[in-house]
Amino acid sequence: RFRSVSRLMKVNDSTVIGATGDYADFQNVKDDIENMIIQDKAEDDGHDVSPKAIFSYLTRVMYYQRTELDPYWNVWVVGGYKDEKPFLGYVNMIGVAYESPAVATGYGSYIALV
Repeated sequence: RFRSVSRLMKVNDSTVIGATGDYADFQNVKDDIENMIIQDKAEDDGHDVSPKAIFSYLTRVMYYQRTELDPYWNVWVVGGYKDEKPFLGYVNMIGVAYESPAVATGYGSYIALV
């Protein structure tokens, strides 16, 4: 519907996330992740947030929102590298999450993952 709106976010040099669903919920979670990254950089401990850490964070946030009966209406894909190992994960609106060599959302999941 809105073709000029991006639903991708570069978290850091090793992680990118993408989302489908409600754009306002995407913006809310995006702001939370940006604040988490700012706090991580302020600590200046030499460690970056890994793709698996973002994946875990999204899993917890989506599950928490569901238990509060106010779910975020998004499906997330997290991709990245850590120590030269690729990572690809999927998180849906109720907190169901998995890691896989291939993930897809929406209608693509019916076509691409057969």
